[in-house]
Amino acid sequence: MLKKVGLIVAIVFITFQLFTIEKVYDNVNEKEDFLALTKAPVEVEELIKNSCYDCHSNQTKYPWYANIAPVSWYIESHINEAKHHLNFSKWNSYSLKKSNHKLEECVEEIEDHKMPTSNYVLMHSQAQLTKEQITTLANWFKNQMR
Repeated sequence: MLKKVGLIVAIVFITFQLFTIEKVYDNVNEKEDFLALTKAPVEVEELIKNSCYDCHSNQTKYPWYANIAPVSWYIESHINEAKHHLNFSKWNSYSLKKSNHKLEECVEEIEDHKMPTSNYVLMHSQAQLTKEQITTLANWFKNQMR
């Protein structure tokens, strides 16, 4: 009986692998991209790329486990939702009012330690922001508001 259950679980897992996610790899369009448009200092650019861009841009660096269902489905869902809220790769498409609101939300999310998310930091330790980095990033976002 245990062998049958194991075989069924294996078949289901293998079948899951047939349903892959669509990975988006876009080149940076400097006329649209937040970092290209704002010409962020190197320190700020690195913080944003390490802590934000994987989920909030079209420049996601998919880890190896993004190829394994059902984990890949969760990652795809998370990235799609994140880009729905904020996509740095489409920054120039936001109105002035909307971009200022997005910047305000960025400040709130990082100051409240909601971003980057704890589950993302768990798998990407370089995304963890120190208090000093949070202050640097929050102040820089505030200075981008017009």
